[in-house]
Amino acid sequence: MDLVGKVAIVTGAGHGVGRATVRALAGRGTRVVAAGLGEPDLAKLAAEVGGDWVVADARVPSHAADLVRHALDRYGRLDVAVANAGVGHAGEVADMTESRICDLVDINLRAPILLARAAVTPIRAQGGGALVFVSSIAGLVPVTREAAYSATKAGLEAFAETLREELRGSGVAVSTVAPTVVSTGFFDGRGEPYQRRFPRPVGPEVIAAAIVRAVELGRERTIVPRWLAVAPRFRALAPGLYRELARRFG
Repeated sequence: MDLVGKVAIVTGAGHGVGRATVRALAGRGTRVVAAGLGEPDLAKLAAEVGGDWVVADARVPSHAADLVRHALDRYGRLDVAVANAGVGHAGEVADMTESRICDLVDINLRAPILLARAAVTPIRAQGGGALVFVSSIAGLVPVTREAAYSATKAGLEAFAETLREELRGSGVAVSTVAPTVVSTGFFDGRGEPYQRRFPRPVGPEVIAAAIVRAVELGRERTIVPRWLAVAPRFRALAPGLYRELARRFG
């Protein structure tokens, strides 16, 4: 897919991976609608890349249709939708509040499904395009003390896989990008800092580059860093041994 002249929506665009993705797409000649919560950050980013911005709360069900409508009104087309907005949580499930659980489900799972639903018709009308879901390695190899978060990301992976089959032959590629640890403010709000020696955190620009490559090449799934792809394969082949090692080494 040649991104020059295409139109993309990126959610969670005010910071971190979303901001880096807006810049990376714009660098390919794409006109980008940056969506998120921080109006000053979004406005500054849009001015920097020559794109557009919208304040959108992923917890509100109507946000997805509103975003797609805005892109169509502004540019007359839509080619790419990147569902990047997400929140994390670490801690015991019994200690979670109801609102925290709802936020995880609403932002990490419901919002991407709603964005796909709203975007697929105009993207298909253009003759094809791409839907990209920013997942997590925690959705492929569930992480202790991150049960609810892992569940939302596993659900996102399942949704993407089945949607891909649904859209096969339509010209709409469906991709997931599953990062491990990214150097952003994500861990500030999840309840516990990241303290493991490995995997080492990577910069948001690394994930943004993977997202752009997924769009351009139509890749179904990208795990960043690539060496970590061995973990879900090992878990599938030897689940008991995997669980034992996970308990021992975290």
